[in-house]
Amino acid sequence: MAIPAELQDKFDDDPAFQMAFEALTPGRQRGYILHFAGAKQSSTRTSRIEKYTQKIFDGQGMYDR
Repeated sequence: MAIPAELQDKFDDDPAFQMAFEALTPGRQRGYILHFAGAKQSSTRTSRIEKYTQKIFDGQGMYDR
């Protein structure tokens, strides 16, 4: 599955974020990638990544409470 450029940029800027993302289960990773890639505009993809950054650091999926 292709990683959106904005997510790759975030990985490059923040290696700890990449480690946290890779620690997620494959299903959670897939859910985030599909959600991020589903946006048509780059600005929307970036804002979605920023919105879910803390949940990724916490090891949670998109829909976990």
